[in-house]
This record gives sequence, structure tokens and C-alpha cells, in this order.
Amino acid sequence: MRKVFGCVLAAILVATEVMAATVDVGPLKIEQAFTRPTPGGASVAVGYLTIVNTGKETDRLVSVTSDISAKAEIHEMKMENGVMKMGEVKDGLPIPAGATVALKPGGDHLMFVGIRHAVKPGEVIKATLTFEKAGKVDVPFKAAASMGAMSPGDDGDSGMGGMKMQ
Repeated sequence: MRKVFGCVLAAILVATEVMAATVDVGPLKIEQAFTRPTPGGASVAVGYLTIVNTGKETDRLVSVTSDISAKAEIHEMKMENGVMKMGEVKDGLPIPAGATVALKPGGDHLMFVGIRHAVKPGEVIKATLTFEKAGKVDVPFKAAASMGAMSPGDDGDSGMGGMKMQ
């Protein structure tokens, strides 16, 4: 019984650590990385995170790769003629010195394109972010509990009609 309890406790601690992990690369701190579960047959998944630049120079997120997708892209959301449009950022995403850049639902985000399987709640996607100055860093993106999640620990009841993966 003690052995089972110890294994369960270790699994909870590892899951909590992945969910709350801050990953550092040079003066950049990457926090709150998460993804959402996807329905079967989906071809894309999303990635959200916050990047804090504690340095004195602007850096730039120039590319992303992941273990779940054929390719990954940095996407921006912007208004054009009163219509919200989404598109790939071709020249990278600036991370200004002393600033915090949030990639979040409804805004800029990462897009994992050509996913190899549906993302399940609790699954961890491994991605490598490449910055112009700080270099490469591996970041775990843990899937939230539901497709409507707005943050890593959100159960999704506040968005997308409370849809949940079964």
C-alpha cells in the first residue's frame, strides 16, 4: 500500500511540476505553457505561454518545432477592416527588453500543424522554441482538462460552452 501511495504521490508531483514549470533560457523566462485537448480527427493543436524578458535587449522568437506535429508556426491575431484575422508571423515575434509577451487564447499563439494524434487531457507536448539571441529551449506544454480552457489549470467551463473531452 505504501508503495502504491508513493507512486501516486510522485506522479502528482511530476504533473504539478510540468504544469507550473518556468523554463529559463538566457534572460528569458517561459511560464504558463499549456495546450488544449483536441477532438479526434483534428489536424492542428494550439500552444499558449508567457515569455518574460528580464534582459536589456529585445529578443525574437523565430521558430518552433514539436514532437506531435509535422510543423509548428507562430501565429498572430489582428484586426483588418473590422475583421479578426489569424496568420503566421514570418519574421518572428519580438520579445522587448523588460517586457512580458503573452501568447493566449484569443490572441497570438503557437499552432502545431499536422498533428499525429488527438491531444488528450493531461498529455504533455514537447516543443523546442528558438530565439534569435537566447537560442533554443525545450518547453513542455501540458494539455488542460478541456478544449475551452483559458489557462493551464482551467477546466474550461468558462469557454466553448464547457465542452469536455471524454
